[in-house]
Amino acid sequence: MTSAIENLKAKGKAARAAARRLAYLSTDIKNTALLNIAGDLLARKDEILAANKKDYDAAKASGMGAALLDRLMLDESRLESIAQDTRAVAALADPVGETFEMRTLPNGLQVGKRRVPLGVIGAIYESRPNVTVDISALCLKSGNAVILRGGRETVNSNIAIAKVIHEACKKAGMPEGCVQFIENPDRALVNHLLKMNDVIDMIIPRGGAGLIKSVKENATMPVVSGGIGVCHTYVDKSADIDKAVAIVYNAKVQRPTVCNALDTVLVHADIAEKYLPKMAKELSKAGVEMHCDEGSMAILKADKSLKLVPAVDDDWGKEFLALVAAVKVVDSLDGALEHIGKYTSGHSEAILTGKYGAAMRFLNEVDAACVYVNASTRFTDGSQFGMGAEVGISTQKMHARGPLGLKELTTYKWIILGSGQVRP
Repeated sequence: MTSAIENLKAKGKAARAAARRLAYLSTDIKNTALLNIAGDLLARKDEILAANKKDYDAAKASGMGAALLDRLMLDESRLESIAQDTRAVAALADPVGETFEMRTLPNGLQVGKRRVPLGVIGAIYESRPNVTVDISALCLKSGNAVILRGGRETVNSNIAIAKVIHEACKKAGMPEGCVQFIENPDRALVNHLLKMNDVIDMIIPRGGAGLIKSVKENATMPVVSGGIGVCHTYVDKSADIDKAVAIVYNAKVQRPTVCNALDTVLVHADIAEKYLPKMAKELSKAGVEMHCDEGSMAILKADKSLKLVPAVDDDWGKEFLALVAAVKVVDSLDGALEHIGKYTSGHSEAILTGKYGAAMRFLNEVDAACVYVNASTRFTDGSQFGMGAEVGISTQKMHARGPLGLKELTTYKWIILGSGQVRP
């Protein structure tokens, strides 16, 4: 264990040294590295997919649930998507060096801010090998070094991907040590990583509630956390019925195992009898199990083809990560806002409505990272927001909220330009 800790310390030291060079590295070199990564991921897909199959087979044999297995699995299509996201990050404007809010004071001093990298980012994550690429790409483009610690269940996939990243960066002339991957899956190393505030400026946990809680409680550096998504969609009495059916279906079914998938549908009582049967019939095509309150159960129970379960208290505020949705009839927009206020995780919430006033009230009163009007919550994603990718989705309010992209991985320093001024 002693040697593993020493190795971890060496990685931290190397990342800190790399960060000093990355802070002023040219955009061209950074972009070349990203394009190398994208190309090499596809050129070496057989190697990566073979490693991923080892992880997938082992995880399946161990009894891992369907949601986590889906997050772990890579195929050619997903690799192509990862490569495309990496190219998209390369195409984005480099935030480093941006000067903003410059102004001239009465004494002639020019005062403003210049955007700079945070330094060294630590990332601890579970199940998703694509995160290894996403976080590396965003950190490199924003001038940050990164220390990655994936889960035991993805160790073969991550080692193969990290090897590609290292070699792609070296070819581009990036500083050695800019991307550090912790190959040793020993969980005890995480405790040491969380105490390395001498080299790590910020840490990002991505995974289950247990991981996030542990990191927040034990880290000695700032933590940006989130990812737990209890997502509601409220169907207002003025909603377009057909559009509302399609949006709810997409939000629940398109990929049910991720944090921005719908968990609870709230339906205004005035349209419940018209809307719920259409919604339920569509959801049933995908095998969705609906946990219904008394109001929705009374409307839907006559249709024996539906998978209906009486809702219990634990269904409200639950992230299902499966083809399961809670359904509740509410008497008003106020009732929907009260329910969401009580059970939201602060991730993504949506209203489907034809009334401007209702939409504005929802936008103003719902406290979440992403608030939607007449759209699926599945869009909460850095790539979908035009950010190329994301290092995570923050549900807290300091220092960033929602998908974390390039600018969220930077801070600023004040710059002051004078011509001989002294303070009187």
